[in-house]
Amino acid sequence: MGEWAPKRISRKILSNGPVEDVTSIDLQCGGISAEGTIGSAPAPLHAKAVAGSEVSLRWTMWPDSHMGPVLTYMARCPDSGCDTFLPGDEKIWFKIHHEGRHTFDKTWPDDIWATTPFMKYDNEAYNYTIPACLAPGYYLVRHEIIALHSAWAPKGAQFYPSCHQLEVESAGNVVPTEENAELVGFPGAYDAEDPSILFQVWAHSWTGCV
Repeated sequence: MGEWAPKRISRKILSNGPVEDVTSIDLQCGGISAEGTIGSAPAPLHAKAVAGSEVSLRWTMWPDSHMGPVLTYMARCPDSGCDTFLPGDEKIWFKIHHEGRHTFDKTWPDDIWATTPFMKYDNEAYNYTIPACLAPGYYLVRHEIIALHSAWAPKGAQFYPSCHQLEVESAGNVVPTEENAELVGFPGAYDAEDPSILFQVWAHSWTGCV
């Protein structure tokens, strides 16, 4: 492929399989460290976007058993851009959107989760809004599905993260810091026994210990 490979805004994912270890750097953007894509590798391009605008993402058709939430985080990159930036486990990520279970009186296959719209051919795009208050600059966006169909036991939850790079134009002035936002790291944000991670999706209950 070499010089003919397309340049992208999305960081490289080597597999459509999940990340299952919440302590792995691969939890950050879906890389596979064993195959050399740690975290994963930066992309060469940024998409220009305006703060306050909506971004649409499209997932391939999703298995109907893989119920779970959809979450979106952002992290500010250096002023030079995201194209060489690897944040490691730094606490720089702030959550801008999450969506989980919509029904509380139904069971599978009638239960409705954030992932339900993906479970059909030619599924809908998933949208998130860039916070209007953000200062202009370069941002890394981490978007993920957490599939809970096997999450009744530790390390049963399946994480499907991916990252893309934005250059945000904005009249805002907010730069998220530990003083004005809840910042987390990946890995570090999740524990294998968090109530939202160790969850019996078929019975709608936490299965951990008190």
